[in-house]
Amino acid sequence: MSAQVKFGHLRAGDSRLSRRAALAQLLAAASVTLVGSKPGRARNAQAPIGGDSTQLVELGMPLSPEQRAAGVAFLDRHVSVDTHCHPGRFFLNHLPYQTPTTKAFGEPFEERAIADLNAGHVSAALFAAVADMRLIEATPQGALHAGRDFQPGEVYADYRRQLDELKSLLTNHELARGLSPSDVYAAQNHHQTAAIFAVEGGDFIEDKLDRVHEAFSDGVRAITIVHYHVNQIGDIQSEAPVHGGLTAFGKSVIREMNRAGIIVDLAHSTFAVAKDTLEVSSKPVMISHSNLATATLNHPRLISSEHAKLVASAGGIIGSWPSGIGQTTLADYIDSIQRLVDTVGIEHVAIGTDMDANFRPVFRSYRDWSLIPAALLARGMREAEVANVMGGNFLRVFKASLARAPQL
Repeated sequence: MSAQVKFGHLRAGDSRLSRRAALAQLLAAASVTLVGSKPGRARNAQAPIGGDSTQLVELGMPLSPEQRAAGVAFLDRHVSVDTHCHPGRFFLNHLPYQTPTTKAFGEPFEERAIADLNAGHVSAALFAAVADMRLIEATPQGALHAGRDFQPGEVYADYRRQLDELKSLLTNHELARGLSPSDVYAAQNHHQTAAIFAVEGGDFIEDKLDRVHEAFSDGVRAITIVHYHVNQIGDIQSEAPVHGGLTAFGKSVIREMNRAGIIVDLAHSTFAVAKDTLEVSSKPVMISHSNLATATLNHPRLISSEHAKLVASAGGIIGSWPSGIGQTTLADYIDSIQRLVDTVGIEHVAIGTDMDANFRPVFRSYRDWSLIPAALLARGMREAEVANVMGGNFLRVFKASLARAPQL
C-alpha cells in the first residue's frame, strides 16, 4: 500500500453525498484515485472528490499494433508475476466493524479483479493481506499512518479473518494455489493465475515466533515485515525511527522466516532495517514495490541507489512500482523500471503493482498487463531480459526461499 491516500471505489455521480462530504472532510487536501465500478475502467481524480473525470492515465509513448501484439505473444511464452497486490480489496470482506478508512475504500470487488488477472494472462500474483488495516488513518496532508495501537488479540484475529478470505478466493474463484514455483509454471500452462499468499506487516506475529511457521502452513509465502504501524520488528519509512533499525526480536523473525521458507519483503522498511536484515538473512530478500529516488524526486517510500544495490548484492529483487509518485504515464513507469535495471542489473528487477490499493496508479488494470512487456521490448530490451523482469527474477528468489523448507 502506498504512503499517500489511496481510497477509492466511489462512483462519480453517486447520490450518497453525505458519504462524499465525510470523505472530503477526512482527506482534506489529499488527491485520491477513484476506481469506477465498471469492469476494466478506472477514474482518476485530481480535482475534489465527486469529480466526473473518466480520463485514463495516458500511455505516454507510441506502441504500434505490432508492438502491442508482441507483448501479448510474450505472455504466452513466459511466466509473469506481480510481486505485490490486493486484488479487489479482498481484505475488506467480513470486517467486524468499519473505520472511516475502510468505509472510504468502498465495497470489495474480487470477482472483477480475478477476471482481470486471468484475462491479462498474469501467471501469478502475491495477494497481500494487510496486518494493520484496522489502524490506518489519513493525516490532513493525505499521508497514511497508524492512528492507534492494537487491542489485545486484535491483530491475530484479523490475520485469521484475512487468511480465511484468501482461502475463500481459491475455493470460489478461478485461481490456482501458489505454494511453489512449480505451481506458478502449472498455472501458466493451464492459462490460470496462481495466488501466492502474502501478508503486509509482520504485526500478527506479535512475540510468537511459531506464528511464522503457522503462516507458512496457512500458505503464506511472503511477509512484508513492516507497514504503517511501527511494530515489534523494525522501523518504517514513513515515520521517524524508533528502534534504530531491526529489533533483536526482528532479527529472530528474519531467521525464522528463512527457516520456514517465507520470503522477507522489505517494502516500507528503512535503509537501517534493510542493512540489519541482510546481516542476518541467509536467503535473498525482496522489496516488493518501490522505485528509486532521484536528484529531483524524493519521497519516504522511494529508495536510494545504495539501498537498492544492497538488496541486489545479496541476490534480492526490487519490484518496480507504478504509483503516481513521480510518474504520470505508463512511459514514466517504464523509465523507472529501466532506471532500476541500470542501477542494480537485469537480474534484480521485478514488477510490483500494489494493484487495487495504489496511489494515483499509472497502471490500473491487469487487462493491460501485456503493455508492460510490449513497452520494454519496444524500448530495446531483449526478450530474455524482459522475461527476467516480468517473472523470472521473482521465481529465482521464490525457489531460494523454499530451499530446505518443509516439504510441500
